[in-house]
Amino acid sequence: MSRGMLNMYISFAGIIFMFLAIGLILLSRHKLSGLLSGITAFLAYIFLMLGGIIIFYIVFSGPTT
Repeated sequence: MSRGMLNMYISFAGIIFMFLAIGLILLSRHKLSGLLSGITAFLAYIFLMLGGIIIFYIVFSGPTT
């Protein structure tokens, strides 16, 4: 597998983490309450940070040959 294809799959993981974060934040704010809402929001923010780090890495790693 080439480096370019690997970067593509890694970026897909980052995008999926971002969508998971959006869904979990909406779930925790509108449907859940109490401790379960806090746990869900915490997981959402973890996914958001991981997705941001992955996208940051992909963007600043530069073009592949």
